[in-house]
Amino acid sequence: MIDPVDRIHLTDSDYARAEQMLAPYRDRLVPQAAVVPQWSDEGATFRYRSGTRHVQVDPAAGTRRDAFDHERLAAALSQASGHAVEADDLPLTSVEYEIPDRDPEVIRFSAFDARWEWSDRTATCTQMEDGPPAGPGEVESPDRAWVAFRRDGNVWVRSRDGQQEFALTDDAEPHWDYGGLLDAATTVKLPLLGLDSVLVAAWSPDSTRLITHRIDQRGLPEQVLVEAAPPAGGPPVAHRIRYPMPGDEAQATMTWHVLDIRTGQNLAASGEPEVLTSPYALDRRWWSGAQGDAVHVLHQSRDGRTLELRRLDPVTGAMTTLITETGCTRVDPSPYLHAPPVLRILGSGEILWWSQRDGWGHLYRYSSGGELLGRITEGQWLVRRVLRVDEERAQVWFLANGLHEDPYIRQICRVDLDGGGFVRITDDDLDHDAVGPPRGDYILDRASTLARPPRARVLGDDGHLLVALEAPDTTSLEAAGWSPPERFHTTAADGHTPIYGLLWRPHGFDPAQRYPVVDHTYPGPNIHRASPGFGDLFTGEPEALAALGFAVVALDGRGTPVRSKAFLDHSYGDLGMAAALDDHVAALRELGRRHSWLDTDRVGITGHSGGGFFTARALLTRPDFFSVGVSQAGPHDFSMYLPFWVEHYHGEITEEGRSALLNTPHAGKLRGKLLLIDGELDDNVLPHQGMRLVDALIEADVDVDMLVVPGVEHTFQGRFHYVMRRTWDYLVRHLHATEPPSYRLAPFPPMPDWAVQPSG
Repeated sequence: MIDPVDRIHLTDSDYARAEQMLAPYRDRLVPQAAVVPQWSDEGATFRYRSGTRHVQVDPAAGTRRDAFDHERLAAALSQASGHAVEADDLPLTSVEYEIPDRDPEVIRFSAFDARWEWSDRTATCTQMEDGPPAGPGEVESPDRAWVAFRRDGNVWVRSRDGQQEFALTDDAEPHWDYGGLLDAATTVKLPLLGLDSVLVAAWSPDSTRLITHRIDQRGLPEQVLVEAAPPAGGPPVAHRIRYPMPGDEAQATMTWHVLDIRTGQNLAASGEPEVLTSPYALDRRWWSGAQGDAVHVLHQSRDGRTLELRRLDPVTGAMTTLITETGCTRVDPSPYLHAPPVLRILGSGEILWWSQRDGWGHLYRYSSGGELLGRITEGQWLVRRVLRVDEERAQVWFLANGLHEDPYIRQICRVDLDGGGFVRITDDDLDHDAVGPPRGDYILDRASTLARPPRARVLGDDGHLLVALEAPDTTSLEAAGWSPPERFHTTAADGHTPIYGLLWRPHGFDPAQRYPVVDHTYPGPNIHRASPGFGDLFTGEPEALAALGFAVVALDGRGTPVRSKAFLDHSYGDLGMAAALDDHVAALRELGRRHSWLDTDRVGITGHSGGGFFTARALLTRPDFFSVGVSQAGPHDFSMYLPFWVEHYHGEITEEGRSALLNTPHAGKLRGKLLLIDGELDDNVLPHQGMRLVDALIEADVDVDMLVVPGVEHTFQGRFHYVMRRTWDYLVRHLHATEPPSYRLAPFPPMPDWAVQPSG
């Protein structure tokens, strides 16, 4: 029973306040927090958007100024377009600087369905006949003369001046086409996101060739998604996708192709087609040399235990293996699944290679032919990202995890390429999300804490300040009711491994009151959940739940990345996350002992995708602890999920071990309240996953709630606001034991371009 003193009754204003905690509403209250650089061609300068202003930075000169005269441009664009334009709300998209053969003060941009050219020197704004730069799903050449795109499964190019358009391939067939993606997780999703076709390809530095691929999905088993209520009306529509399962012999295969726009040649790489189960393999290739002398390709075996670096000769198609690394579990090229590989091909041809071979993630140096020359970094910490390399001084700058007491805090470091001269450029309590330019003697550092938004600065080689950029504060955010979470660490269920997390106190916190707890979860091996820096990876949902009177916890238990290899490998062979679930229970109980205001007799849990699986697993296998759960898009049977996910992250599937991948065998144990939410057109986690769990619950004669959202994919795009409101209502109804208000959330607005932070 809930003590009447602790019962919380929520109003429309509480829901409205919670809504403002969601991104991008929250991020608009701190508009200068995202500094996303647009590098100049030579890398010596860069531009970025700060709120409504466009800024140009010259690190060598130590200057930060407007990239152009905003007021004059607004006036000129208003007159030329016939639309009223304000200087503090310029509707500019696809902005281009440093136009070849043009005055450096000239920029081009799109606005009002047209392309415009502005001269800051002459204050003239004219509409252009020239075509736009690459749009979504297209790839622009380095010299900006060409745009490559896909049409009917073939690769095409068009000139920016509109004078030429032609195909580079002409033999695509259904399910055997060029430059595309695997059917699974994309075929239905992309059109729902407004993308007809996406080209995955890279131009050579001299803008004459493209490296792309051809995927063969013929003969793969089909799955069918049924769209019950098509927007145009009429009967239901069946969407067919090629979706093999883990362990299936038949999988997609791929070949690499070099396409030459001068000759029209389509050169296929030598060798047999590669088995393709992971979509991340498609962009793990790089041109090297000033003119594109070679292409380097990363190849990962189907089981993920072998990683190879290969060199492709773009003239002959010959493929040579340079480096091979194998392991007992997955061999990764970076700490994160979705982050670019931590790999650099130097101008000399030498290779910087990232490896966890010693139990951590460190850099090694190889010759151009693949001979190990020595290790560059070592210690019980890991290299997170290479920022830049100075070959003349034989030094590399990088981000590191594990050098601080909190192992998730990133620090900037430098080391000589021979492994000597290690220096910590930063040594503080800030989390440094730094990036390096393609060329240039500086680093863009964005340093933050949980309470302070990123302070953006440009640093020189030894960490000295070259120019300060942004120092946003949280005044507006705090006025909306926000407060930062607390960073905590506790001990895993094994009794000795330290684990870390975040705790959000409820809005209007009263230490004399007891609050229900919500575990906002994502426990997977591909990403860590609780960052020590400002912001939140999961769209501000924990902050929103705190506004609804919940204490909210996010935790990184064993089996998650950016710690040691041993810490990560707790999830290998255990995608059922038994160890992680034990860690969550242990951590929440410890927090309950520390804080009397945490009511650990009322614990809820919610998560999306892998978090959706984990939510259901918690309700089904720990009914003694978790009483309420909202599972969004959960793959409740991993043995019928994306092949690479299971084969890379779990290993071989045996009949004996298969039950660990399923939630259905535990259906009869459900005692609490569980809501399953699935997208009708989810081509990532097929909606039959939720239906199978419901079937098992019915067989066990156990009550369950389910919401199938028509017309949406894995992320509920377009109806996310409805899913969020239903999630809130369920937790309020069953943890607060009160009826939610009648407030309705507005459709979730898209994230602005300037608010998108690089990952990793």
